[in-house]
Amino acid sequence: MAINSAICNTFKGELLEAKHNFAASGGHTFKLALFTSSASLGASTSDYSTSNEITNASGSAYTAGGKALTRNGVTSSSGASTAFVDFADAQFTSASFTANGAMIYNTTTAGASNTTDAVCILAFGGDFTASNGTFTVQFPTADTSNAIIRIS
Repeated sequence: MAINSAICNTFKGELLEAKHNFAASGGHTFKLALFTSSASLGASTSDYSTSNEITNASGSAYTAGGKALTRNGVTSSSGASTAFVDFADAQFTSASFTANGAMIYNTTTAGASNTTDAVCILAFGGDFTASNGTFTVQFPTADTSNAIIRIS
C-alpha cells in the first residue's frame, strides 16, 4: 500500500461543475482525515473512507472523519497566472497516534451535506507519531509556488 500526494482526478472535473467553494466566508466545509501507512491513496481516490484511517487509543484527539479545516480563502488576480487556496494549520492536541498521510475532502459539495468528495491527498513521506502531545499538519507557504492547492 502507498500514499501518494496528488490532486484527486475527480476533483478536477468537480471544479468545472462548480461543486467546491473555497471562499473564506460562506464557503464549503473541508476536512482533513489522517491515514496509516496501510492506506492506498492517490490521484484516483474519489471519496473519503474510513479504511485505514488512524485511530486514537486515548480517544481524545482524533475521531473518524478528521478535523474541519479553517479556509483562508482563494487568492487570484487578473495579473497572476496561478490561483491558490490556503488553510490554517491543523492541530490535534493530546494526540497519541501515528499517521503516514492525509486527505482533504469536502463535506458539503455543491451545498449538499454529508458528502465525502476527495480534493487532494498528502503523503507525509513516512510515519509521524505523537505520544500524548500535539500533532500538527502544517500547510506550505500560501503563494503561487507552494500553496497546497494551486491552479495555473
